[in-house]
Amino acid sequence: MTRPFTPLSVKAFRPTADRREIPDPGCKGLYLVVQPAGAKSWAFRYRFVGKPKKLTLGPVYLGTDEPEHAALDQANTLAGARKLAGEAALQVARGIDPGKQKKRQKKHARLRAEQSELLDRDTFEAVARLFIEKYAKQKTRPSSWLQTARLIGLKPDPDDESKLVRTESAGEVLSQWGDRTVREITRRDVHDLLDRIVSRGSPVTANRVLAAIRKMFTWAASRDIVAVSPCAGVSPPTAEQSRDRVLDDGELRLIWRGADAIGWPFGPMVQTLILTLQRRDEVADMSRPELKAQDRLWVIPRDRVKNGQEHEVPMSPAAWALLEGLPMIGRRGLIFTVTGTTPVSGFSRAKERLDAEIIKLQKVDAVERGDNPADVQPLAHWTLHDLRRTGATGMARLGINLPVIEKILNHTSGSFRGVAGVYQRHSFADEKRRALEAWSNFVLSLVNPGSATNVVSMVRGASDHPIVASA
Repeated sequence: MTRPFTPLSVKAFRPTADRREIPDPGCKGLYLVVQPAGAKSWAFRYRFVGKPKKLTLGPVYLGTDEPEHAALDQANTLAGARKLAGEAALQVARGIDPGKQKKRQKKHARLRAEQSELLDRDTFEAVARLFIEKYAKQKTRPSSWLQTARLIGLKPDPDDESKLVRTESAGEVLSQWGDRTVREITRRDVHDLLDRIVSRGSPVTANRVLAAIRKMFTWAASRDIVAVSPCAGVSPPTAEQSRDRVLDDGELRLIWRGADAIGWPFGPMVQTLILTLQRRDEVADMSRPELKAQDRLWVIPRDRVKNGQEHEVPMSPAAWALLEGLPMIGRRGLIFTVTGTTPVSGFSRAKERLDAEIIKLQKVDAVERGDNPADVQPLAHWTLHDLRRTGATGMARLGINLPVIEKILNHTSGSFRGVAGVYQRHSFADEKRRALEAWSNFVLSLVNPGSATNVVSMVRGASDHPIVASA
């Protein structure tokens, strides 16, 4: 009787000119297949319903570290092949064709993989990325699609701005729905998401999130990715009112001092908001190429402006000195950045820090007046956008004409609506410069009474090496 195979004998078999199937005397039905090129594999031969059949078990394992488990279609040792052959023989005895069973399992595995690929393609994160790339980037301004991406939980990759990556916190939406398919998200899920945002004290943010995902799901429905938007019939959780908050002189002074206290980068950014009256994102995304030193001018390109028109902002001596005192970080030329590759963000947390510093200053002031610091009340709710409205109101108090204020704010309504906007081409450049210088002097007089004209000394860290290049 021929001896059963051993691991050494399996390795010892040499290829011949013809393919060979060598039976293992130690295991009925198990064969060692040796190809002319030298490749070796295992096969199990059996009869099922009177017909000869063959089950391919996989290649012969010739390594030194044995596999943990025997499995079909992977490299198996002699012991592993005998185990698989025994399991196949048991299936035959139970009336199961192991060859057909293997084909069914492979088919099911392929279908599962295909289904998984489809599910991955239709996850909320995948659809959100597609929506931003195919719609938001094409149809809206950069500031708009960036805001939509941020609300969802995405941002441009610092290393490749053409790609999107998750934000650190994954945003309001992605952290909850990222791995779910868009088709399984229901109206109740939308309500639950909005309720969580409102409960943490951000009702306006909840409105913004609803607007962003409503637009995304409407787009997805138009592409037949979903049958119907789960946002259909969902109302904004908060009734927003037009804000008319104007800070008084004492509040504006506290905010400036608080900005000094929190320091770089948000402190100088807030002070720049106060001095220039421009929008938050326009200031936050400011870059050195936009600053023209020869004319002391800030030119905001049209793709960063709400009305899509290039906007020139004359810089007062105070504003220019403030920018010259800021550090240079990175090669992209961003003014307000900590990474050198992306503008500052996280405005809500920065605002909380600023409010905390303002309360500290109020308590110090109370002690100096001889009042009880425990009686100090925080400022009534205010936003960064209120600085813009406060500046416009303050300019009107200084006697600056409304058309000049509107030009500084880059408004196209009001004095420049309709026919007037078509025929009124005067740039108001000189008037805007005088107005912004008057406003800056007024602000500095609040911060340090009696020293309004000494604008450079009022700005921390004025540098002998300007960070802006001449035009």
